[in-house]
Amino acid sequence: MSVHKETGSGSHPVATPRVAIVDDDAAVVRAVTFQLEGHGYSVVSYPNAEAFLQDAAAQLECALVDVRMPGMTGLQLQAALASQRPDLPLVFMTGHGDVEIAVQAMKAGAVDFIEKPFEEAALLAALERAVERGREAHAAARLREEIAARHATLTHRERQVMALVVEGQSNKMIARTLDISPRTVEVYRARVMEKMEAQSLAELVRLSLGANLEEGVDEA
Repeated sequence: MSVHKETGSGSHPVATPRVAIVDDDAAVVRAVTFQLEGHGYSVVSYPNAEAFLQDAAAQLECALVDVRMPGMTGLQLQAALASQRPDLPLVFMTGHGDVEIAVQAMKAGAVDFIEKPFEEAALLAALERAVERGREAHAAARLREEIAARHATLTHRERQVMALVVEGQSNKMIARTLDISPRTVEVYRARVMEKMEAQSLAELVRLSLGANLEEGVDEA
């Protein structure tokens, strides 16, 4: 199944996936670009890894990277992206003698690798997996930002109460820890649930863990 831009009735438009091709072989770049654009992808290409790194902040769904290039190799590019764009899914293009290298790339987090010359179906399947992983990563990042924004609206005391609630402490235990009444804990707890938009204790715990929220319980 190829990826297309769709606007079905009653549905939201699906954004056109934007893919980078990083390869020094101009003929390969032209051929792959033609294939991908014919299946609804937006394509931007780079002749080498160094040029791609200069534009690494570009909005992309994934990147199709050649293993062997003059200068920085595909594996070296992958290592550099680990700190700059760890969320960017990579698919590697390899020659028959590069499979061992491609396996190293997979172990380092690449989505897939395809051997040259590759069939269009194999290319599209690999990129669809990469696009899906990229969108999942973007969605997770947006959710973490949203949870952090909710958490930022809490007062210091509400954050203390939330931290203890997430640890599994009862209202009475929290009251003793913070030297306040159980009734006051109930009030703070209700405010926390409202501001964090959590419908249950289990959801509050998931939100806290998912966003890696940490708050000390020092004195107010």
